[in-house]
Amino acid sequence: MAQIKQLGPGRKTNGTIDGITYVTRNGVTYVRSTPTMPASVYKTPEAKKRQAIFKMVQMHMKYHHRTIKQTFTPSGNGTASNRYYSVNGKALTMALTPLAERYVAGENVTIDHVEQAICDYAAEHAKSIQIAAKSGYNDVFLTGPWPSTITLNALVGDSTVIIIVAENGTTTTINADGTTTVTNSSSGSGSGSGTDGGSGSSTSNPSTPSNPSNPSGTDGGENTGSGTGDNTGGGTESDE
Repeated sequence: MAQIKQLGPGRKTNGTIDGITYVTRNGVTYVRSTPTMPASVYKTPEAKKRQAIFKMVQMHMKYHHRTIKQTFTPSGNGTASNRYYSVNGKALTMALTPLAERYVAGENVTIDHVEQAICDYAAEHAKSIQIAAKSGYNDVFLTGPWPSTITLNALVGDSTVIIIVAENGTTTTINADGTTTVTNSSSGSGSGSGTDGGSGSSTSNPSTPSNPSNPSGTDGGENTGSGTGDNTGGGTESDE
């Protein structure tokens, strides 16, 4: 992927034009060719399992989005979420493979199933899933259920940071027909489908979350809109 140092029509360029994809991160625009794959590639059992794992990882990362932003220091021009995935991608794949097989067999999968699978794997594989990698602080690993607080101890001195963690109050489900449904605990739900084996989602207006995680992937305040699409066909979630 090449880096664009100067643009005519505007510096913050995103999207795809004639097979070329433009992405802006941290004020810098990059360009890469857009891969083209035949539709049949996405219909094999192995491909469906990979797609299911990817969607589950996205559900997990969106669920803990705000926490990850506080506990991971980005690398280079990347994001905290990119760093989290680069550190934990292999372990998350191992943790979610059995659940993906159940999904491909026709079972609906919720965020609770995803979190339980990751929790069980972390309990059996010490130091396999990192939940904090912040510059100047000791790394923290998942040892079971996602903790209610994450304590970051400084590498030098006695400085300590405590990150408060709780849950969000929305339920995300990957349906057996390939769609994703997000249901608010107090109102409404929606679903949609994406491209290339991915899936989209519609979200109802969430109630005030008690968790610093965020299923909509936004950086702070609540999502007050509804019916927003979310294509999870490829790549990792951005913090922007």
